[in-house]
This record gives sequence, C-alpha cells and structure tokens, in this order.
Amino acid sequence: MAMMKQDVGELCVQAKLITPEQLQEAREEQKANGQDLGDLLVDKGWISGTHLLQARARVHGLKAVDVGAAPIDSSAINVVPSHVARRHGVIPIVKQGDALVVAVTDPTNVLALDELKSSSGLKVQMVLGSKDAIEAAIDKHYGAAQTNGPSPAADGGSNAPAPSSWASVSSAVSEYTPSSMSSLDAETAESVKDEVQAPIIRIAHTVIQQAINDGASDIHVEPGLRHVRIRFRIDGVLHEVMTLPRHIHPPLTSRYKIMSEMNIAERRVPQDGRIAIQFNNKDFDLRVSCLPTMLGEKIVMRILDKTSVMIGLNKLGFFPDTMAQLESVITQPNGMILSTGPTGAGKTTTQYSVLNKINSVEVNILTIEDPVEYQLPGVSQVHVNRKAGLTFATALRSFMRQDPDIIMVGEIRDLETAEMAIQASLTGHLVLSTLHTNDAPSSVTRLVDMGVEPFLISATMIGAMAQRLGRRICERCKEPYEVEAGDLSAFGFQGDSEDEKIQLWRGRGCDVCRQTGYKGRIGIYELLLMNEEISELVVRRAPLAEVKRAARANGMKTLQEDGLRKVLAGITTPEEVRRVVFTAGH
Repeated sequence: MAMMKQDVGELCVQAKLITPEQLQEAREEQKANGQDLGDLLVDKGWISGTHLLQARARVHGLKAVDVGAAPIDSSAINVVPSHVARRHGVIPIVKQGDALVVAVTDPTNVLALDELKSSSGLKVQMVLGSKDAIEAAIDKHYGAAQTNGPSPAADGGSNAPAPSSWASVSSAVSEYTPSSMSSLDAETAESVKDEVQAPIIRIAHTVIQQAINDGASDIHVEPGLRHVRIRFRIDGVLHEVMTLPRHIHPPLTSRYKIMSEMNIAERRVPQDGRIAIQFNNKDFDLRVSCLPTMLGEKIVMRILDKTSVMIGLNKLGFFPDTMAQLESVITQPNGMILSTGPTGAGKTTTQYSVLNKINSVEVNILTIEDPVEYQLPGVSQVHVNRKAGLTFATALRSFMRQDPDIIMVGEIRDLETAEMAIQASLTGHLVLSTLHTNDAPSSVTRLVDMGVEPFLISATMIGAMAQRLGRRICERCKEPYEVEAGDLSAFGFQGDSEDEKIQLWRGRGCDVCRQTGYKGRIGIYELLLMNEEISELVVRRAPLAEVKRAARANGMKTLQEDGLRKVLAGITTPEEVRRVVFTAGH
C-alpha cells in the first residue's frame, strides 16, 4: 500500500522541532483562522523560516534554496519577462542549456509552470524559496533601475555617473581575486561559470545599467597592458568612464560572452551575439561584438532602445518646411526614397520613424534588414541570413509574391540589390533604402557607379535625404554669446557686414551634460526632391556639381545650411556642425 505524504507539521514533529502537543494546538488554531500551518508555526516562534522552507521542500520533493544568498544568472533573468516573475512570485536562478532553474513559493501553481515554459521556451526545473527572499530578488533583478542609477529628480535630471553604482564596481573588484578562482585555461562552460561568480556578475551588470542611465549608445570594454578601459559613447562621442585592474578582463569578457550566448572557449576569431534585457521598465537589445586583439578580446555592445523608433518624425529635428517636403514624398504610391550618410548618422531611426508614420491596416509593409534592430508592430520584418542563401536580393524577389505596398531594404550594397529595388518601385511599390554617400545628390552617382542605368534612376527615385547627428546644446547650462558674421561665412551666412555681431548659444558645462555643454542629439538634414530638370541631368550623366546646383535651385537646403539654421536657432553650435558635416572637399 502506498504511503501517505506527510505534511509540514508532521515533518517538524519527526525532526523534533516541535512536540505533538504543539502540532495539535497549531492545527486547532489553523481551523479557527484558516492560516497556513507552516506560517502559523513560524509566527509562534516554534520553528524558523529556514526550517519551514526545508520542510515544505521535502513535502513537494524539491530542493530548498536560500534565494538571498544564491548567485542569480542574468541569462536566466533575461528569458523570463518581469510581469511573469511578479505575477507568479518566481525568480529564475540559472539557465543550463535548454533547462531553466526557477525558485518558486507555490510548486502546485500549474499556471505559473505553463507560463514559464511558454515565455522562456525552456524546460523548467523548480526549486523552493521563501516568499520574502523571492520578492526581494525580483525587486533587485527586475527593478534594479529604480535604485541603481542617478535620480533625475534629485539633480534636475543629472546623468553624471552615480557614485553608488561605481562604488559597487569598486567593491566587486576588491572582492574578486584570481587566486581564489579556478584556472582561466579550463575550456569548459562549468569552469568559466565558476570563475565569474557574484563579483564579476555585479561588475558586468553595473556597467550596462550605468551606460543606459547615461544615455550611451555603445559600451567599449578594451584590454590594455595594465588596465581594462571602459568607455561609453554618449551623444556620438566616446568618454572614458572607468579603468579596471588587468586581472578583471578575462572573467569579465567571459561573463559578457556567456550573457550573449557566444562560444566562451573560442578566443581566436571574432564573434557576435545579443543580450535582451529589461531595464527601467523598458526593453533593450544589446548587440555584442567580440574581437580578438593582441592584448585580449575587446567587447563592444551597441545599446538599442526598442522604444526609440516610436518617438515620431516630429521629434527628429526637421524644420517645418523640410518636414512638409518629406511628408509629401513618403505618401507617394510608388517610387524609391534613399537615406544616405555614414554609419551612426541615424538613418535607421529615420526610416523606422517614416514606416511608423505611414503604417496602417490598409498597407502591407515588408522589410529586409541586416540585422533587424527594432521590431515594428504590424510590419513583416525579415532578417538577412547569408549562410542559408537569404540576401537582400533574394528576399526582394520573394517580396514581389507577398502583395506588398511598401518595402524597406536595409541597405543597397550591390548592383543586384539596387536593380531589384528599382524593379519593385517600377511595378508600383514604395521602396525605402539606405546608401553610404556624403550628401543627397551623390546618391545618384553612387547608383550609376554600381552599374544602374541612369534612365532607371530617373524613372524611380523620388527623393534622397542625407543626414548627420549633431549634439544639442545642454538646456541646463545654455548661455548666449556673440560672434562676428564673418565667423559664419563657411556656412554660407551673409550678414550686412563682416563685423556684424550675431548672438549664438553654447553650453557652459554642468553635471547634467558631464561638463561637455551638450545633452542629446539633433538631426541635420539635406533633402533632394526629384523634378524634370534633375531627371534630365541624371539621364545624360551630368556632373555631380550640376545636379547639386539644380537641386538647390529646386529648394534643397544643404547639410551646411540646415546646420546653420540650427546654430542660429540656438539648438547646436558652429563647432558641432563643423565636426559632423564638414568634410575635405565639401
């Protein structure tokens, strides 16, 4: 005959933690008030919370875990959404292959188990933890942004590094001693996992959290001869924020490789990975690149804020006249619109904002990207996979059978992709794409250089927009100053006289802007709209200078002119426009 399962009270009696008489008294009291028997025994002071946890674990045949002391792996946290953890009172502990170990308070909650499986896509193994410890762990790991960074209210939105955050790093560095860890030469996941316990995990997490707090777009972890340099790219400019001892580099690199699911045993070739995190109640994707150098592996993480593409075209820095021209182009039923500029100029954000603007239930939008950086609701997005034979060109061929209205091609890199994009626009589709050129008129000559027939460009291209990202003047420390009109002549400014005084603005430098005088960024744009004159010039392969003159006669404001308008409006400075716009020969 099968043995009946013992309850918490009987196990406590068996372990001689309470007497049979005390158990009977507790049972009678339980009948009167309906309180949980185990909690009642703790409240009476007859057993400890640890004893209760161990007894409950034995009842359910699970392992008891001290959640407060257990090292919690961020790769486990990353696969379980915050709302799932909070709703069911669970905390992921560690991810091991296709299994996820989760601490729970109620092992009988079948709904929790099902939702954990579906949200993580992993096999779930339960362990038992105390309710208070699990709630504290949820607040620590899912709500860390509330306490781990500078308080905007306390200092008017200051984004200076939070002393508590960097103090946490310093404390973790002092705790970590290589001699106390296993050898770094062991090439197995377990040895590396043992090596990067709590101190290294704290350092890795704090660096990411502080970068997000500071509004950084990239994190650089760079090995040196004696130190590891941590740099953040903030508003397009790199800032050194911290140096760590050299011995921290190998375990820290391994930690980031584990988080981004790279091969930690491979240190000879470049690798790429991704980390998905929730921070400050927002979702972020980190694109991670690992590069072997002479001094060790360099890690660079691009921070992608999934909500940034929803800010709208009106927040990108267009003047009303340029915005009106752009809106007239993006509402055309067919044709090709190109965005041009160097890497990091904000082309992707602009194109996503355009898609978000024209997205509706009446249109079918398809994109082919390398990689898909942001997910847009209602848009079918395809990721390039060259190993499987999925390129920009092959995807475009398939798109034609998907009844599209609007197509976005991440980048036109070769003749085949260019011809497919042009073919799509010729057959009644609106095509958006990007090119790497210095200005808008150069996009025409770039396509011709690729081998595209000029008459096809003339027939399909309806607009090209070049852009740059410049830093905004900090609103907290903004102050006026005067310059002579002659100082702005390089921008095309013509005053009444060379000596005429013009009032401009600059940032003095404060804690909000890290003493730089700049906070945030603004787009600088050059929008070329095709007309009959420009089309004729394209068909007869006219020199670029002629195309530029015709475009300006048609109302195009150059990058320098748009930059000047933003300087005179007190949005940015002449020095910043020179830095991002002026290039040799232009």
